[in-house]
Amino acid sequence: MGNKVTIALDAFGGDNAPLEIVKGAAEYAGTDPGSHIILVGKKDVLNDILKENDIGLSNLSVYNADDVIETTEHPVKAIRAKKDSSMVKALELVKHGEADAMLSAGNSGALLVGAQTIVGRIRGVDRACLAPIVPTLKGPAVIVDGGANVDARAEWLRQWAIMGSVYMEKMFSINSPAVGIINIGAEEEKGNKLVQDTFALLKEEKDLNFIGSVEARDIPESQADVMVCDAFVGNVVLKMYEGVAKTLVSEIKKAIMSGTASKIGGMLIKKSLKGVLSTYNPAKYGGATLLGTKSPVVKGHGNSEAEQIKIALEHTATTVRKNIVANIAENIDIAE
Repeated sequence: MGNKVTIALDAFGGDNAPLEIVKGAAEYAGTDPGSHIILVGKKDVLNDILKENDIGLSNLSVYNADDVIETTEHPVKAIRAKKDSSMVKALELVKHGEADAMLSAGNSGALLVGAQTIVGRIRGVDRACLAPIVPTLKGPAVIVDGGANVDARAEWLRQWAIMGSVYMEKMFSINSPAVGIINIGAEEEKGNKLVQDTFALLKEEKDLNFIGSVEARDIPESQADVMVCDAFVGNVVLKMYEGVAKTLVSEIKKAIMSGTASKIGGMLIKKSLKGVLSTYNPAKYGGATLLGTKSPVVKGHGNSEAEQIKIALEHTATTVRKNIVANIAENIDIAE
């Protein structure tokens, strides 16, 4: 699967850690012999899991960290106080060049703080942004920012738009990705001051394919490959996506099971329906990359099980192999 990639995996981050994290790492390592996964966490516990599950792949190793940052802890305080946590140690492996990238399904706030203070930001980037992929009728699209910066500035959104454009071009081979700003109307004068100021900046970016505003109702069939917003808006959009998808799946299942005829019909369309639902499952794209850090840092879903960790590791490795960081650094320099 291409050149060698070493990923530091926070084995104690997430609701189902460490068992599901280790299982996911083993599943991924078995499919990509060109990868090396460093399981970071309590060594004795991890070795017991490997032994109990008969996992002995040559491209897995264990790196000890005696502490854990819990999901409820204050991000800044946790990063400062818990220097021997699995998250901090994994980030330090990246900082010191012992790993190419890092993945965690743990405390989102702590990961965002740690990534920027330990791994560091690319020159010219004021704030890194979280870049989750969402499915649309057109194909995958990215939201920048999806959760890192609730209070933002127009200049930061300009940088995120550039980074998001580079990301979509390199990760998904989209030529000249369309960039839109999430707004409450299509007209240029709509929106709050942040949106209006950002709109003006993006219009001046000659190397961006800026198409103007994207309204919330248009996101599922959006013509934009990159959707720009502050993290408050981005997170609301993501949670709404997840909620609507969950509700629809539940209601479809109820309708199919409501009678004999519908059950027969359900059997007939099962394969096609499964394909459609999988197309609109955000989990298929793996974790959300933090754009703007000096090395790739990826946030996995907090409730990830083995399959989601496997997908997120594949996503992380692809980010490294496609040189996303180097390409962003080059384009941010050009845009300064």
